[in-house]
Amino acid sequence: MARRQRRIVEEKEEEYEFTPSEFDEREFILKDIYGTKVLFVITGLAVLMGIIGSFICKANADIGWIIATLVALLFVLIMKRLLMLMGFRADLLEMKTLLMDYLLFLMLALGLCIVLINPPFVGVLSFAP
Repeated sequence: MARRQRRIVEEKEEEYEFTPSEFDEREFILKDIYGTKVLFVITGLAVLMGIIGSFICKANADIGWIIATLVALLFVLIMKRLLMLMGFRADLLEMKTLLMDYLLFLMLALGLCIVLINPPFVGVLSFAP
């Protein structure tokens, strides 16, 4: 006996239409420019902290690097309040942007500190005449 073939009936798929949310290009650009301004301020503070850290390391030869590192970490903890005092609205920035700015601050401050406590900068920024 021959079998009768079944016909597979395709069900109609539910139609789904994607409607993207409205993108405000001007707001995006302004937010990006604002984040860049905050980054420049944090970079300037990191350079200042690196110079201060090098003085701390030179003043205390044994544990100066520990003190300089702790001061830089404490500075990161108060960075958001400091930015608010400087007139920047850090609450407008995303958390991941601020975290990357803090990481950049630490790397730049501690890196500059290391560079300044080694030759050829040893004689340039020293306490002794």
